[in-house]
Amino acid sequence: MMSEITKRALSESLKKLLSEKPLDKITVTDLVNDCGVNRQTFYYHFQDLYDLVEWTCLEDADKALQDRKTYSTWQEGFLSIFNLMKKDEPFIMNIYHSVSLDQLELYLYKLVYPLLIGVVNEQAQGMSVREEDKAFIADFYKYAFVGLVLDWIKRGMKDDPQLIIDRLSILIKGTIPQALENYRLDK
Repeated sequence: MMSEITKRALSESLKKLLSEKPLDKITVTDLVNDCGVNRQTFYYHFQDLYDLVEWTCLEDADKALQDRKTYSTWQEGFLSIFNLMKKDEPFIMNIYHSVSLDQLELYLYKLVYPLLIGVVNEQAQGMSVREEDKAFIADFYKYAFVGLVLDWIKRGMKDDPQLIIDRLSILIKGTIPQALENYRLDK
């Protein structure tokens, strides 16, 4: 429990510092001084600042996605992610400009895949579909969603997230059940 409190405190200090300067200008010393812990405490929890960035992204996303990992609620889950990113815009924009695109994509993939595989598994109940085919379907949607998010960030996070979700919802309506049907082994 104390470990989680310390991690959250480090995460909050990171967000605060990122509102003041770019990630590549923040040191572990800056972070621990702001947070009031020592370097050993930081390294006990995280390998480096990028590890803390990843943990922060995943932790925030997990809170945003609570109870929104079903076929009927995925739109709310993705909207929650957009809203969280908008709320933490200085943090997100700083990450976008400070880490490599590959690294940012990895963060986002880790963030959205659990939601998507949950939706795919829910829709696959009672169907004989190989696990690797379900993972392939989830990956397909993961790449599409991450591409939309990165494009939104690149354009300055100005587009209304609700409109993006509404358009996405219309586009993919019924496609996950249809994809599963196409991969059924027992047809």
